[in-house]
Amino acid sequence: MDKVKEIAKGKAKSMFTTSNPGELIMEFRDDASAFDGKKRASLAGKGAVNNQFNAFIMNYLGDNGVEHHLINLIDNTNSLVSSLDMFPIECVIRNRATGSICKRLGTEDGLILEKPLFEFFLKDDDLGDPLINRNHIVSFGWAKDDELDEMISTSYKVNELLTKLFADSGMILVDFKLEFGISNGKILLGDEFTPDGCRLWDDETLEKLDKDRFRQDLGDVIESYHMVAHRLGMQIKVD
Repeated sequence: MDKVKEIAKGKAKSMFTTSNPGELIMEFRDDASAFDGKKRASLAGKGAVNNQFNAFIMNYLGDNGVEHHLINLIDNTNSLVSSLDMFPIECVIRNRATGSICKRLGTEDGLILEKPLFEFFLKDDDLGDPLINRNHIVSFGWAKDDELDEMISTSYKVNELLTKLFADSGMILVDFKLEFGISNGKILLGDEFTPDGCRLWDDETLEKLDKDRFRQDLGDVIESYHMVAHRLGMQIKVD
């Protein structure tokens, strides 16, 4: 499958049309960014590890009943995916308090929550991805109530599956974000699941193994991503 035209370029991925109008190529680049694009860098090998990491997670979720947009890996940095009409919202689940919620609520960093916390955010970098609720979403026409119910239910299912997957490999799934879209009237998990979009801590040392290493200048970002993949039993191919 060949790329025809670039139709979107995000902070770390690019989307291309193909000869099939229902399929796109998702390219993972080596670009890294944080703080809504205010901090940027190029990290050699990041695209390859994230592309293959995402495929591993999506296939695992698919095998456990979560429908997603991934069709197959094309090569180390490119994947073939279904074209989705994306909802302009992010679904976030937190198992522990860290990052923005601590600043927002003055909460202790690392606090283990009594139950997983679900939040909606508007996907808009210029506005800083503000926190929103379902009333905002329905009132502005970003999604319908039944669609939100499905996204919430799926997010909790993903959390249950991945919390155990990472725990079995000596890691804590602290939080993560998901994005969803519609294809042929069906809601599918879209975008990606990589260490760029979740927080993973070592379950003994609480060492941060995710993009916080880039955000907080902790070093060895790609080495850490490879270590996470290795713990999950993945063999990352590099160019």
